[in-house]
Parts: sequence; structure tokens; C-alpha cells
Amino acid sequence: MTIDDDTLALPPEVWAELTAPARVPGLTPAGAAMLRRLRTHPAAPVYRNFSGHRLSTWDRRWARLRNAWLRHAPTQAHAGDGGVPAWVWPWWWRQAASVAAWPRTRALLGGWTALPTMTRADLQRALARHVPVHRQNEALVCFTTSGTTGHPIRVPSTPLAAAAYQALHERALALHGVRLQAGAHEVGVVLAGYQQRCFTYVSVNPLRGECGLAKLNLFPDDWRRPEDRASYLDALRPELISGDPVSLSELACLPMQHRPRALLSTSMHLSAGLRARLSARFSCPVVDLYSMNEAGPIAAYLDEAQGHVLLQPGMYVEMLDEAGRPVPAGERGEITLTGGINPCLPLLRYRTGDHARLVMTRFGPTLRELDGRPPVRFAAHDGRWINNVEITQALRRFDLQRYALHQQADAHLRLRVVSGAPDLPALHMALAQALGQLLGPLPLTIEPLQADDKVRQYTSDLAGAHVDRQAHATDGAV
Repeated sequence: MTIDDDTLALPPEVWAELTAPARVPGLTPAGAAMLRRLRTHPAAPVYRNFSGHRLSTWDRRWARLRNAWLRHAPTQAHAGDGGVPAWVWPWWWRQAASVAAWPRTRALLGGWTALPTMTRADLQRALARHVPVHRQNEALVCFTTSGTTGHPIRVPSTPLAAAAYQALHERALALHGVRLQAGAHEVGVVLAGYQQRCFTYVSVNPLRGECGLAKLNLFPDDWRRPEDRASYLDALRPELISGDPVSLSELACLPMQHRPRALLSTSMHLSAGLRARLSARFSCPVVDLYSMNEAGPIAAYLDEAQGHVLLQPGMYVEMLDEAGRPVPAGERGEITLTGGINPCLPLLRYRTGDHARLVMTRFGPTLRELDGRPPVRFAAHDGRWINNVEITQALRRFDLQRYALHQQADAHLRLRVVSGAPDLPALHMALAQALGQLLGPLPLTIEPLQADDKVRQYTSDLAGAHVDRQAHATDGAV
């Protein structure tokens, strides 16, 4: 089904940006018509940005071949015997010569487990040392991590790496019996956010007949009328809707009639309760995807596997204890990644901070009892709920090595920070001002956080703050 043809004219400068060959190489008249309809529908939101697939003709050919492999090749993980897959050592040897942060000889002398691990903090301190030298002069695409776990980082990538997400999403959906079919003149995917401000745009997917793609913000301020949110989604009829649990919870509150083929939950942990609520609301599978921008989609939850089934054939997964030693097969450990789909940021024993048990099932290596990132909202002074991602964005400019924010039952905020800033009183004043602009004049206490304290980034005692604990779609203030 196509979108309504009731469209409005776009200013020439907007149309030029929207259809720029650098963003959408090889755009056809049908693809251009899709972009126009997405942007100019009478119920469309205020789109604030421009984006595109940036895939050349050669890129598209290569992406189709690679994506076929990503959809079907077996995944590999640590079996508890200390061995590594055959491809890992040649891969490490090719990368080690061009990645400044990697050791050159230690692995040859001490074996795989002698290699040091890396963390998000390592990327924050010196990202360039983890990017291969021959990639640093290329025209890269940079993504910023969502900020669900604190200070975001910029992740260099390529259009081909971004295109690989499609294959991994299709692999995750196939576990649930869902096969995407949208093509020309249809809308394939809506990416939904729920923030006061977020990056929004429209694009087309050249790997699927230039079907439409829209990244939109469900926050009412991004719409001309609140009722336009449901009207626009009903007009688009997207085959797939993706978003974090906070955004999907808001989606469930809308009086939209359309039922997508599936919902894809990303970025944060999705509880069984919220998954069941969404499935009942939209009468479709709700796929809980374990992913991060540093690595892409990693695993997808499947009831029959009793956990998250690994998705990436070129990703080696280990489970390590606190000392960085592999744990025995089936025991709980920290999820640690090597390889990945992004040639600009090869991961070498990357400790995610998330924990699980790794077991073998008939579906492949599976993460059970995954302890991921719980979605937490914060109550502003005027009663609005603020996504924790917005807290991250508000604090990203400050010199904070680590921080943890907690909201008490009386709405009092407690911010604990690790910082190397020389003027702590000035820093604390600036932090209070930033949080005040976002949340209003709430009581705030700022305290030191020990560098080695193991705490969750965001926590709250307020009823309704944990989206996945809500019993009904309308719970809490929104």
C-alpha cells in the first residue's frame, strides 16, 4: 500500500539536500517520490535533519553478497576450552599492523588470553588509536552511541557496515518467523524515538526497491498536532517499527490502527512484561535485540532458546570473569567481543559491561540471563518523563570519566561523578545548571563516585520510572 498522494511542495533548498547524490546515489524517480511523500504528508512531523544510505552501485552489489552471508552463516563463541575459531588469528594478524592500540607480539608469546581487553573507556580516551591507520583518511560515516549507559562515543563506520544491519535484523526477525517484504512504493521501516530533541530524517533503502525509511520523534513538540502521530503512522503503514523500550511504550499509547509485521526493540533491556504488552497491543512479534553502536546487532531473544541467540557470523564472543579470565562453559561472565561488521572499529576482546551465561542451543550460541541496560525515565519538575538518553546528551560536554544519577521517591536527584576537572565547585555548578535546564528546579545533590565503584548508570525509586515494569500502556505521566 502506498502513502497518500496529498503532498505539499518542498522548498528548493530542502529538496536539494534531501536528494543530494552524495546521500542517495542512484536515486530513481520512484525513490524521489517516496522521499517527497514522507516529508510532505499533511500529518508529517517536523524533520530536523538529512541523511541517506550513501551506497554506490558497487557498494550495493557487494552489500547484497555480504548480507546473504550474514543472514545464513553460523555464529561462533567461546566454548570454555580456551580455543578460538580458526579465523580469529589471521584476522588479528591483519589488523594488528594498522591499529596503534593493539599489542604486536604478546599474543604470539602468551596466546589469546594474554591479549589485553578493551572497554568503552579506552575508546573514549583515544578513539583514533583503535581505528586502522588506512581507514583514517577515508570519508567515514560517524555515529554517536545512544547514551543509554552514560557518555556517548563517536563511532566511525562506513555505508557498507551500516547496510549490514539490515541483514542482521532480518536474521533476528527470521528467528520469529518474520520475513520482510516491503519494496518499491512502500514504507519498510520507521525508527521511533521519544526525546525532547533527536536526530530525525527520511531516506530510502536501495537494497529493497527504494522502500521508505523514516526516523521520527514521538515527542509531541515535533508534531504540528498531537493526533498527527497516529495519523502519520497509519498513512505510512510501515512493515517494521524499531525503537528503544521507552519509545515503544509511548507508541503503544497512540490510537493508531496499523499493525506492523513486527516491532524491534533496541538499545536497552526489554522486560517480558513490556514485550507481552506490546505484542498484545499490535498483534505482532516483538523482537528484543541486544545491540550497541560499537558492535552492531549482537543477539536476539527467542523464547524457545530461553535467551538471546547470537547473530553475527564474524563476531567471536567470550565470557570473562572480573580478572579477565575465560569462565568455564555455561558459567556467568562478562560478554566480550572480537571482530564485528565495522572495518573502521575492529573490536579486540571488547568488554561490554553486560553479563550473561553462554550456552549452546539448537539455534546456535545463546546468551541466557542477559543483564543488559534497563530503561529508566526521570520525572521533571513539571511532571513530564525524560528519557535517560537525554540525560546523557545534557552531560556529554562535561569532563566526567564516569557518573551515576539516581532519583529518589520524593524526586530528589543524586548525581555521583568521577572527574579530573581542576575546579570541582565550578563543575558542580555547571552540572546543576545543565540538569536544571532539562528537569527543572528539582533538589540536587552532587557527590564523588569512586572510580572502581560498580554502579548502574541510571536508577530511580519513582513509580513509573521503569518503563518495563508498567502494567498498562497509560501508566505514569507522559
